[in-house]
Amino acid sequence: MTHNSTVPEKYFPKAKKSLGQHFLIRDDICKHIAALLLPQKNDRLIEIGPGPGALTRALEAQPHECLLLLEKDNYWAEVRQRSARLHTQTVLMDAMCFDWRRIQQGSPWKITGNLPYNIASPLIWDSLSLSAGWQRAVFMVQKEVGQRLAASPGSKKYGALSVWVQSFAKPQVEFIVRPGAFNPPPKVDSAVLSFTPLPVDKRPHFPAVLAKLLRVCFQQRRKQLGGIFKRSNMPGLVEALNHTRIDKDLRPEALTVMDFQRLALTWASMSKPISTIHPA
Repeated sequence: MTHNSTVPEKYFPKAKKSLGQHFLIRDDICKHIAALLLPQKNDRLIEIGPGPGALTRALEAQPHECLLLLEKDNYWAEVRQRSARLHTQTVLMDAMCFDWRRIQQGSPWKITGNLPYNIASPLIWDSLSLSAGWQRAVFMVQKEVGQRLAASPGSKKYGALSVWVQSFAKPQVEFIVRPGAFNPPPKVDSAVLSFTPLPVDKRPHFPAVLAKLLRVCFQQRRKQLGGIFKRSNMPGLVEALNHTRIDKDLRPEALTVMDFQRLALTWASMSKPISTIHPA
């Protein structure tokens, strides 16, 4: 396949609101994102939602072993297939349906993408927690979502997404992108964040239990832990709180990521297995 099929911006088909499409068109920003992946010649890359391919071309210009493009839009998937370089493969699929468990340890996988605002949170939730072998990730998201991902305890932005992602990775807000960098321009600013995986032994031992705990806590984030847990009717939860000696008068947003992991680990030892569940 050749690398000469580039669709000029003026010929872009109308962006689909249903897919949350806002195409990144600034080459300098794409190059910055690609550089933030810290490219190496043996990298295996995944790009989510390549669309017209501005970021794709920046990635193809960097050292890598292979590049896998996940594109849900039939039109752009066909364009990317026609214009792909030798080591680039396009798959027509919804990234939300991709089995992130396939990214196992042993090969240095890196993940990137200008993520649609409507799926960014669950996609980052799944990709960083289910993939055992990812080495680095760089995502463009809505600025508010970026603030939530990197939020610290005590912040209004700190919530279930913050705790979950920071249980698997260290997020870093790299830079802010204004609406004019996109076609069509969104109504809000975007943020580019990098993610570095935590060592496996630092990640949650019982992720399903942690997910359930976060759902219970942050559905009533302004309430005190003691009251939240009593009203939850979850066996062992009050006992776990007492055992960990975390102050029952604290609100969920006051707990650190390690507090939540410690509480989840204790709760898991005091209750029956809990099925996997995503916080709202």
